[in-house]
Amino acid sequence: MIIIAGMLRVDAAARADYLAGCAQVVTQAREAAGCLDFALSADPVEADRINVYERWETDEDVLRFRDTGPDAAQTARILDAEVHKYRISAVEAP
Repeated sequence: MIIIAGMLRVDAAARADYLAGCAQVVTQAREAAGCLDFALSADPVEADRINVYERWETDEDVLRFRDTGPDAAQTARILDAEVHKYRISAVEAP
């Protein structure tokens, strides 16, 4: 299992608009083969932060989805990003 997690920074005044522009991408990801979960959400404390969480079955699934590519205009609005890929070898109940 692959988890992509981290944060994006955008202009705080434009965060809601940015997230609204991501709704279609979230829907497409959730419908993509191998996607187990996909969420972009406003951080409740930092006004310019967007939290990223994706869960995929395989690297190939991630790459296949990424090949569809984000909208260049949407990508240009990201001021900073810290997102990492994690490989999970086991899953347990909390």
